[in-house]
Amino acid sequence: MGESPDFISDLPQSIIENILTRLSIRDAIRTSVLSSKWRYKWSTLTDLVFDEKCVSPSNDRCVVETNLVRFITGVLLLHQGPIHKFQLSTSFKQCRPDIDQWLLFLSRNGIKELVLKLGEGEFRVPACLFNCLKLTCLELCHCEFDPPQYFKGFSYLKSLNLHQILVAPEVIESLISGCPLLEFLSLSYFDSLVLSISAPNLMYLYLDGEFKDIFLENTPKLVAISVSMYMHEDVTDFEQSSDYNLVKFLGGVPLLEKLVGYIYFTKYLSIGDDPGRLPLTYIHLKTIELYQVCFEDADEVLVLLRLVTHSPNLKELKVSASPVQPFPLEEEGFDLFERDYFDYKLPSLETVKITDASGIRYELEFIRFLLGTSPVLETVTVSSSLSDKDAKMDMVIELLRYPRVSPRAQLLFLQD
Repeated sequence: MGESPDFISDLPQSIIENILTRLSIRDAIRTSVLSSKWRYKWSTLTDLVFDEKCVSPSNDRCVVETNLVRFITGVLLLHQGPIHKFQLSTSFKQCRPDIDQWLLFLSRNGIKELVLKLGEGEFRVPACLFNCLKLTCLELCHCEFDPPQYFKGFSYLKSLNLHQILVAPEVIESLISGCPLLEFLSLSYFDSLVLSISAPNLMYLYLDGEFKDIFLENTPKLVAISVSMYMHEDVTDFEQSSDYNLVKFLGGVPLLEKLVGYIYFTKYLSIGDDPGRLPLTYIHLKTIELYQVCFEDADEVLVLLRLVTHSPNLKELKVSASPVQPFPLEEEGFDLFERDYFDYKLPSLETVKITDASGIRYELEFIRFLLGTSPVLETVTVSSSLSDKDAKMDMVIELLRYPRVSPRAQLLFLQD
């Protein structure tokens, strides 16, 4: 009886590669036992992704770590051809000397995408990383980053993600400006950082940390910004500046489509001398999400109004209110909503969501403003942080009194 034909081994090389890329590296290597033709098929994979699941589990972490180091080293020794992507996710600390050797090997094999997600601890990125000049994507977590003096940047880098990295502020700025093709930038868990960003092709910016100040100096192509800004302890550093942070941060992003701000972002934007109308109209801005806005602070409410009234194509607005202080702030000497804001129209606004509302004056006035200036508005959803049922009912009755210019506008009141 003759042997059955080996249809799988006779598949085109491109299909075999496609099959292997859909497997974990451990399972891809296991295909070597299928037949002699498959023995080294895995060795030409260009994308290598490693984590602790690559080796058999054990209650002894030292055994698992030793096996993982041997596994990765063995894969690299048997690999043939270029390696375009190398990703390592591990909390092990003892393997870090081996990482230096792996990176040296990768720097000689045309690496384009490098991801190191390491557990907490000290790992100084070796100098050979800065010889990986073909990198298009770099993601580092829990590392010390100190480029050599000869390093001028990554000419092809398009994506940079740095999470909890020990690095000097001027090094970050130099790295960003040394990546002329950079499109995606994410910086998280940085402390007391004053940051200037010059990246002419940057499109997506994500910041999360304790920033003292941020300058978007040359970012004309930004389309999406997300910022979680924890207030620095020395608040006077902000208050002494006369430059309006709203203009300083968002004055040079004409293509912006989505803006998301968490924690103290609106507080940061409100600092400085308000110039009146903004120098820029955000004609592409479709979505604004601002969280923990202090409606007891007229300057923060003014930031909200400035952004909304300078975004004629805004479609979606989400705002959460920060908790009301036990002792309310003093009433402002003027009323924001007695100005000419009702002369504005928000011609494209369709959905509004206000969360954690407590029914204070500026919250209600802001909702009244939206209802009275949005001709195509469809839904306004309000959820309250109030625990008192009577106070909630009073708030609902007040909201229902407000006129709506949109015949389709629905007001939905939800309980948290």
